[in-house]
Parts: sequence; structure tokens; C-alpha cells
Amino acid sequence: MSDDVNLPSYPPLFDPLAFVATLPHLPGVYRHIGEHDVVLYVGKARDLKRRVASYFQKTGAMSPRIALMVSKVVRVDVTITRTETEALLLENNLIKTLAPRYNILFRDDKSYPFLKMTGHAFPRMVYYRGAVDKKHQYFGPFPNGYAVKESIKLLQKVFRLRTCDESVFRNRSRPCMLYQIGRCSGPCVGLVSKEDYAADVLASVKFLRGESDEVLQDLQNKMMLASATLNFEQAALFRDKIAALSHMMTQQSVESRGDDVDADIISVASSDARYCVNLAMVRGGRHLGDKAFFPQHTQDCTLQDVMDAFVLQHYLDDDAPRMVITDMLPSDEAQTALHEALDRKTAWIKQPHGQRKIWLGMAQHNAQLALSRRMQESSSAKLRTKDMADVLGIEEVEGESTLERLRIECFDISHHSGEATQASCVVYHHHAMQNGEYRRYKITDITGGDDYAAMKQVLTRRYEKIITGEGVLPDVVLIDGGKGQVSMAKTVFDELGLDVGLLVGVAKGEGRKVGLETLIFADGRAPAKLGKLSPALMLIAQVRDEAHRFAITGMRAARAKSRNVSRLEEMEGIGAKRRAALLQRFGGMAGVKNASIEDLQQVSGISERLAQEIYKQLHEDAVLKEDDL
Repeated sequence: MSDDVNLPSYPPLFDPLAFVATLPHLPGVYRHIGEHDVVLYVGKARDLKRRVASYFQKTGAMSPRIALMVSKVVRVDVTITRTETEALLLENNLIKTLAPRYNILFRDDKSYPFLKMTGHAFPRMVYYRGAVDKKHQYFGPFPNGYAVKESIKLLQKVFRLRTCDESVFRNRSRPCMLYQIGRCSGPCVGLVSKEDYAADVLASVKFLRGESDEVLQDLQNKMMLASATLNFEQAALFRDKIAALSHMMTQQSVESRGDDVDADIISVASSDARYCVNLAMVRGGRHLGDKAFFPQHTQDCTLQDVMDAFVLQHYLDDDAPRMVITDMLPSDEAQTALHEALDRKTAWIKQPHGQRKIWLGMAQHNAQLALSRRMQESSSAKLRTKDMADVLGIEEVEGESTLERLRIECFDISHHSGEATQASCVVYHHHAMQNGEYRRYKITDITGGDDYAAMKQVLTRRYEKIITGEGVLPDVVLIDGGKGQVSMAKTVFDELGLDVGLLVGVAKGEGRKVGLETLIFADGRAPAKLGKLSPALMLIAQVRDEAHRFAITGMRAARAKSRNVSRLEEMEGIGAKRRAALLQRFGGMAGVKNASIEDLQQVSGISERLAQEIYKQLHEDAVLKEDDL
């Protein structure tokens, strides 16, 4: 589809004019590369030679931001494509993969959630993210996890479908608490027939598809039939379902009656070069909620640029519904790229009527509200960053704002009585926590519970790469600890030849109360107490707490994995070969634990008796916990 251009090797000093002379008048994608092979910008062009040349002509027409970017370019890589549409698609893929500093970027690293109805004899409702298949039914996507969980909770009240794990379902001897409070019909112990349960599943599916009026009519017919046959108890159950479903539909005030449409509603709001794209989802005529996106690197962009970037980055991977209602149409170029990539057209409606106009009005209002809220939060974050820079005496660097530059890395150690020691590193940059740059480090070859040795190991592993030219040295390295931890960190930095002035320890105050912390400096500065109202201390507390949370979750996951594997090792009759065969067949310990007895028997060397014993030992804690209900 596309081919990399074979270009001559670059001279020691990049000569842009000589490079441009080698480019063809063809469509393609170009990548501006900075020092350390950092991709600064990805762009597409109908004519590569003319487009790339425009960056290096002294016309004075460039914005200060783009001029700064060009000044950092040490080479340009290009890829020729057959068409401009191919170039647009490749540009989008590279932007998502490389996240260049100067491109409009929508950060959304999670897939959208679905409500999944499993294909078991007694289907289960479950929250789900990931690839879909044909064995189960999927409803959505939903804009967020809350919308899925709320839908499951509402459907439990009306149709009483199960949500329990399959292994728990097959091994119950009495109904759980959900049955007691009227949220499940108890299929696990035969309290509902397969036929009646299937009818409830069918009604749930119809409701999720937007056929709510038909579901209500079916329930009313069943209630009348039960009443006519003097089965008043059954009639009362149908009456309660009708009442609950009617109440649910009344609460869903944005539902479109008689219009089982699947559509997305997009509105773009802007203020002071900041943008918010609000995406609302309607499936089966039911409004499922919305989600706000805040693109980065938009200083020199227009509303049209933001709209095109969102449409391409969002829909090329996640697919688009057949209808999108919006207050701004994507460019013809973006629409053509989507049409070719998805092999079907999407109807773009700019001036909707009726209920669809109401949906768009809601999206516009929510976009403005979300943008206002984000700008207030951003102002607060900037205040904290500025105060932090002032407290630590970080000086301005020519051509770059301290507020934008300030990068903080914070470390914490977590273990359980010396077991499963984990170190965390979290990053604060551009006034926000950068989740994509978080790292966990498994600490090995130390005495259990030796936090000093653990800190020495993680700092050495993190920053010895700086010496070889890898990674970025932060402006501040926060250590969650007092003089002892800071002293250990100073030893590491001295050995690596790094500036110890970057090291700042956070010692807890009397009674570990927030606001009483003391900052310990490795370079000999006097300790500092900032006070409860200090914006800098609020920022430090935010970063430190995030490092603590990230370390604890990693430690717990490592501990659980270690204990499960060791439990398999301790089982009688499970040697190295059988253990390896089990782990290989099911892809790890989680797969072994989720396997049924029948699945376990399919593994070579695992008899029925041994499969039962493996299943029993891996699930006895879960079964006991359920029975305690």
C-alpha cells in the first residue's frame, strides 16, 4: 500500500534544502524528527516536495510554535503513498502510535465498554471491554463504564438476570444475596425454569435494542393471561416488572419513541485556543450518556482541524455508526478517508429536527460546560505548578516556559511483610499526571522489607539509562520518605554523576497528618515546611498519593499471582511438566483458574480426579466467600 523512500544518508548537520531537493512531487507522509529520534510532528501532503519545503522557507508566515518546532528538527523522514487518502490514513495511524509533541492529539487509550449477554444455557449479564465474537451478544458501545453498570443494575431490577461468574454459578448449593434482595431469579439452584429465564433474557435483549414498547406489551399480555387463569401470584410478578420498567423509561427522558436509531452526536466547543469535543451515544433510540475529549497541542488549530482530527482518530479504529449528528461537518477529505476505510458511508446530519435536535442541543451545552470546568481545573493546576517551581527555585530556560517544562517523577516502595516488593514511578508533566509514562519495577535480590535497598535498586535502574542517552531527566525527583531514603537516593545520584539538587524527600509530619509534611533536600538546603494551604504542597500530595496507589496495586497483583502459582506448585500430583502444560494451555494462571473441570481434563496428564482437586483448591476461597453471604 505504501513504500518507504530510499534516501541518501543524512549529513552530520541536517541540510534541509539539499534534502528537499531529493523529494518527489508525490503524495505521502512526512515526519519531523528531533534529537534522540523523538518524533516532533507527523503530517500528510498531496505534494511532499512542496509541503516539506514550506517549513524551511524564510517567509515569516509561520506561527511562533511551529517556528520553535522547526528549529528542533534534525532530520525529516518521508513515506510515499499511492493516494492522498492513503496518506491521510497513514498519518492518523502514526499520530496515534507516536503521539508527536506538535500534532493535535486525542488521548483515549481505553476501548469503549459493552454490556455482554453470554451464550450459556442461563445467560449472564456482564460488563465487558475488548474484541467481540459471535458466541455472545454485545450491546453498546457505551460512553463509559458507569453507563454499562447502571444499565445492568436497572435490568437486574426488572428481569432478574444473573451476573455471577460461571464457576460460581456451577458450584452453588443455595441462592446468593442477590436472590434474597430480588435482583436474581436463582437459576443456579433451579428456582426458575430454563424457559422462563430465556423469556426474561429475550425481553432484556429487546429492551436493549430499543424495543421497549413491545416489551411492555408482552408483559401486559402475560399479566392478563395469568390473571385470567387465576394465577394471581404470577400476575403480581408481571405487574411489578411493568411498574419497574415503566419507571425506568420515565427516568430515561431522552429516549426517542418510535425511532430505534443508532447515532453519535458530536459537538465541538472552543475558548482561548482550547477545545472540547463532546461525544454522546444513542443506541436503539436510547441516550446512553456522553463523554468529553480534550485534545492536546491545539495552539495554532481551527475548529475544522480539531473536528477532522477527532473523527479520524476516533472512528478509524472503533468504527462509526451509520448516522452522526453534529454542529460541524468533517472536511470532504476526512469523510472520503472514512468512507474508503470503513467501506460504507456515514450519514452526517448538521441541522437535525425533533428529538435529534434536542440531543444535539444537550451535546452542545455539555461541551461548553466541560470546557469551562477543564479551564478552571487547568488554572488551578498551573497555580500549583508555578508555586512548586518557586518553592524549589527552578529557573526559567530561554525559549521554554517553566510551567510547561516542569517534570516531576515520584517513587514509592510497596510490599506485604517483605513479600512481592514493587517500586512505582509516576510522572507529572504539562500540569497533569501522565499515566502513559508510569512504570512499575519488580524488586529482586534484596532482603525482604529493606526499603532502602529497594529504593537504591529502582533509582539505579531508572536513571542509569540517562547516562547512555536514553530517557528524560526530570526537574524534580520526589522520594516518599525522610532523611534515610533521601540519603540513599543521593548515593545513587553521586554514583551516576547526576545533580543531587533534583532530589526532594517528603517526610511525613506528626501523626502522619496531611499538611504537616517536611521537604528534605539532598543538596544541603534547609528542610522546608510549606503549610496546609500551600499550592505546592497540594501538588506534592497529589503526586505522592498517586505513586503510593500505583505501587500498592502493583504489589497486590504480583502477590496474588505469586500465591496462585505457588499454590499450583504445592498441589500433590502436579509436577513441573503438568504445571507447564496447564499454564501453556490456558495462557497463564488466570486462565487455569477460570477453566472448568471439563476443560482441565483436556490437558495431557490431568485425570478427572486431579482436575476436580485442582478446581476445588483454586476456587475454595471464592466459594467460601459466596456461601458466607
